[in-house]
Amino acid sequence: MKKREVYLDYAATTPVDPRVVKAMEPYFNQKFGNTMSLHSSGYKVSEAVEKSREIIAKALKAEDSEEIVFTGSATESNNLALKGLAEANPEKKKIIISAIEHDCVRNSAFWLRRQGYKVMILPVDKKGKVKMEDLKKEIDKDTLLVSIIHGSNEVGTIQDIGRIGEVCRKAGVYFHTDASQSFGKIKIDVKAMKIDLLTASSHKIYGPKGVAILYVRDGIKINPILHGGGHEGGLRSSTANVGAIVGMGRAVEICDREREKENKRLAGLRDKLISGILNSVDNCWLNGEEKERLPNNVNISFEKVEGESLLMELSNRGIMCSTGSACSSNSLEPSHVLLAMGLNAPEAHGSLRFSLGRWTKEADINYVLEVLPIVIKKIRRISPFK
Repeated sequence: MKKREVYLDYAATTPVDPRVVKAMEPYFNQKFGNTMSLHSSGYKVSEAVEKSREIIAKALKAEDSEEIVFTGSATESNNLALKGLAEANPEKKKIIISAIEHDCVRNSAFWLRRQGYKVMILPVDKKGKVKMEDLKKEIDKDTLLVSIIHGSNEVGTIQDIGRIGEVCRKAGVYFHTDASQSFGKIKIDVKAMKIDLLTASSHKIYGPKGVAILYVRDGIKINPILHGGGHEGGLRSSTANVGAIVGMGRAVEICDREREKENKRLAGLRDKLISGILNSVDNCWLNGEEKERLPNNVNISFEKVEGESLLMELSNRGIMCSTGSACSSNSLEPSHVLLAMGLNAPEAHGSLRFSLGRWTKEADINYVLEVLPIVIKKIRRISPFK
């Protein structure tokens, strides 16, 4: 008998939607030109790239499609945002990030620190929220950039990006947000929210891997971190990954059209999973905001449980989830996000992230709720944390 498989790690990556695959197919061996070529084959693929750029700009309520820069990943976009802005604007030497940023933002900021920049890490409360008074207190005349994640990849907490943008714009400070987890799920208006730079990724929204975007508000000076033939307005040299770009555009179209209905469905399953776990397992709690959280995110800490053991036991039963952000899940270090929210190391180690998606069914949630209490009891019997 085939083992049942339940994929609940959509925050790590999503499968490519068949409708996206269909849109991409012609650009592998039929419409395969180079966007920089001055002939009809190049023109056709260039047209397809610009159409995707317009779709994404419209979804973000951007002023102009040229404000959308295609990159190879959210990691690249975040590096370009921080390093590119710093290099182009050397007169200010302070960067502010939150304590729960993704590692690619943290490590970009730490790299800038080694180049002589002052990096301030804003604390968060026990729900993972940045406090506005802390932000206002830290911004000074030497501050170049504030970078705050929109929806936490680990605990799902959604920041009040509009208020943060307002504070930054009023202070004359650039504001960047990593929206890799929120884009496609939460409505984003870069003009109304006063966002200067924004990162979004294709493979988090049922598009292909290998493509992402950085929104750069018109008029902002930013230097490239890749140098070459001058693609993407000189900000990202590399032959355009046309098929992937077309796929991302199609994925954004689908998300925009289906978002409201899908969010309602996912939030219902999310809440069923949360209440089911909390009611069936002793000594556990939800991490992050109860209401202001991504519709597909569940992060639970279990006392006297080692997260990696729990993960493997669930995997043996066909349930795929995560002990932290996918990019650092191989690390034995406790999650910096959970530590920043006030958990101690054993509590952070005993956490699991379930992230739901387009193909998650109620039967999947029922199966997790059937299996998880059994697995928890088994692990606690042999736990070194007794």
